[in-house]
Amino acid sequence: MAWFRRKRSSGGTGDRPTAREDVGHLEEFVRSRRGVEAFIEPRTVMTETTVMLIAYDGEWTRRRIESPEAARRLAHKLAIPIYDVRLVGYPQRMRDFNERRKRRPDG
Repeated sequence: MAWFRRKRSSGGTGDRPTAREDVGHLEEFVRSRRGVEAFIEPRTVMTETTVMLIAYDGEWTRRRIESPEAARRLAHKLAIPIYDVRLVGYPQRMRDFNERRKRRPDG
């Protein structure tokens, strides 16, 4: 059965961005939005450490990052506040943004 076949990596040409592309995406998000804050999400069994950026209106993006320390360095470089999501949770504005997106007509 083809369902159980693994997609083989061909030297980084897959559809997953490189770490440099991830950081570039995060930098562009900060440059193009107001009031961005960073939230470190811990590594889990299924995912690497990630950083979530949330703008003033709740719009958000998430990308993997090398480590919590790398996330802190990036936030310092971008001059944005950074929080540990395990300590502070996600801001209400993000949940509100997600709810607004769900209610948006598809048409």
